[in-house]
Amino acid sequence: MPSPNPSPLDDDLIRLGLVEDQEIVLDEAALALALLDRPEVDLDPYHRTLEEIADSLALAAGETMVAADQAEALSAVLAQEFGFLGDEETYDDPDNADLIRVMDRRRGLPVSLSILYVAAARRLGWHAQVLDVPGHVLVLIGMDEAPVIIDPFAGGARVGAERLAALLQAHSPAEEPVTQVSAMPNRAVLIRLLQNQASRAEQAGRGRRALTLYERMTAMAPEYAHAWWQRARLELVDGDVTTARSSLGTILEITREPKLRSRVSQMLEMLPPP
Repeated sequence: MPSPNPSPLDDDLIRLGLVEDQEIVLDEAALALALLDRPEVDLDPYHRTLEEIADSLALAAGETMVAADQAEALSAVLAQEFGFLGDEETYDDPDNADLIRVMDRRRGLPVSLSILYVAAARRLGWHAQVLDVPGHVLVLIGMDEAPVIIDPFAGGARVGAERLAALLQAHSPAEEPVTQVSAMPNRAVLIRLLQNQASRAEQAGRGRRALTLYERMTAMAPEYAHAWWQRARLELVDGDVTTARSSLGTILEITREPKLRSRVSQMLEMLPPP
């Protein structure tokens, strides 16, 4: 697969693009992504904090394998003991999608906090998944028998059927209502984290910063066509037609989605000849 001349990439980022999805440890991967912007930071204290969270969680939960008890322990440890809560006051602060700063500030977005919850649960061998809810991110604890959904942004509060239905209704288009949610693969969770940073960077007029983040996405998840499209769009804004052409060509290699392929082909036809 062709790869348009990316910015220099960290070894951890390249490794994330090569490993199997199930091998990704979410909180460690998110810290590695944050380190790309803060190479001077020593991650050892952050890894120790993650170990302390797991130790406290094991102590709080004991040997229970009941999802409701595990969910309660997660809330008690992460929200109450360690103070990780949703940042309602400065929600759009880019720090909320940077796990180093999230761990410093004990505040974050739904996706960054969900990463901490899910990774902590998995360290104890619990079943935990990040759920993709329109306009939000939740966490599923447990499997077939009495699973529990919780909201890390709200301190790990339980999300019942009525609350979930309200979330789906509030953020679903009327013509295509969403009636169910799905678990996100690990790589998709990390993409969601970077997407939050990229959208905020572009809103702030920092197009090149957004482009850097899309470059990271395509390195980490080379089959994710949306990131290649956004990357090509920003490369064109930057006047780099050659690289944009290569990014668009990559989309045609990795997707068979007719509408997207048509859109890409039209864009390629509009570009000046090489």
